[in-house]
Amino acid sequence: MLQTRFAGYTTIALLALGMVGCGGDDKPANQPLQSQCPAGQYFDGQMCQPMQGTPYGQPTATAAPTATAAPTVAAPPVATSAPGTPAAPVDASMIVPLLTPLIQQYAPGAKPVGAAIAGNFQQGQTLEGQVQMNPGKCYTIIGVGAPTIQNLDIELVPVMPIPGLASPVMAADQTTASTAVVGAAPNCFKWALQIGAPMKVVVRASAGQGMAGAQVYEK
Repeated sequence: MLQTRFAGYTTIALLALGMVGCGGDDKPANQPLQSQCPAGQYFDGQMCQPMQGTPYGQPTATAAPTATAAPTVAAPPVATSAPGTPAAPVDASMIVPLLTPLIQQYAPGAKPVGAAIAGNFQQGQTLEGQVQMNPGKCYTIIGVGAPTIQNLDIELVPVMPIPGLASPVMAADQTTASTAVVGAAPNCFKWALQIGAPMKVVVRASAGQGMAGAQVYEK
């Protein structure tokens, strides 16, 4: 009797062990593990899924800042004296009476230097003269024309050409009238170089025609 009961108990225990061994987890046997997912995918508990965005632990790529070029400021163009047809020269003493009342207004205390120039102009024609400018001195150039000249211009340019520049204008009047003045008081044209040099005075009838002339004054 005892042997029969023991045998029965043994049979029941073996059946229980067999049930445990045959049961276990009810998940599919072919379920992938996280370590088995291809690169760029992850295991969501059921299957491999593609990763979205930047993987954890990897730095986020940032766009390199774009260098901004500094704005280029163009140098202002250098004014040059345009050539013109020469005017017919006339006796400069004819324009001296017209210059005399303008000296106190535009060049008080200055003295005439060099010779006055004068000519009979057609529109666009020019007349040239020279004056020696000295260190530390201040200069005013006064030009006057007949009433038939609507615009008289005066330009001061170097006698010796500057390489790369065609007769650069060092100073010029800014008026539109039959009278032209360069270096009007109190802002006369000061010669800044340590040595003297000759300069060219160009008188131009930009509008109108008739007699006109100019004189340089030094102070």
